[in-house]
Amino acid sequence: MRTRLPGASQSALARFLARAQRAAGLDGSINVMITSSRELRALNRRYRGKDEPTDVLSFPSTSRIATGSAGDIAISAAIAAQNARHYDHSASEELKILMLHGILHLAGYDHERDNGRMDRNEQRFRRALGLPDSLIARNGRLASSAKGTRRESVSRKSRGRTR
Repeated sequence: MRTRLPGASQSALARFLARAQRAAGLDGSINVMITSSRELRALNRRYRGKDEPTDVLSFPSTSRIATGSAGDIAISAAIAAQNARHYDHSASEELKILMLHGILHLAGYDHERDNGRMDRNEQRFRRALGLPDSLIARNGRLASSAKGTRRESVSRKSRGRTR
């Protein structure tokens, strides 16, 4: 974690990551970077052409078998803390929600194109993992909410070979 959040221990988040990854049936290692909104904004600008901060970005691996990596997830600590306050749950729970959403993108789900498939799976996994509302469900209810609540998957093609 580049940026720490109160109540969010690295070991508890690592245990959750493993549980969520198993639930999603995703093989390979996952790197999670919890960092500043400034860094997420730079990543969002670089890989998606959107000059705004976001809460979570996913970078799927293009060579999962060769590298043993499922991909990378980047999370904004500040936006996670803001969302936690707004939705009245802990920062740790918010990080877990964002991690689950990122994992589903790494597993190939795309809520913008899959006719609700990712949403249904996110809700199912959220219940199984004991998490509050899924990102897709709450953002559907708050479609006009403040900037910085959009999650996306970034293909390795658009990101090139940079790590």
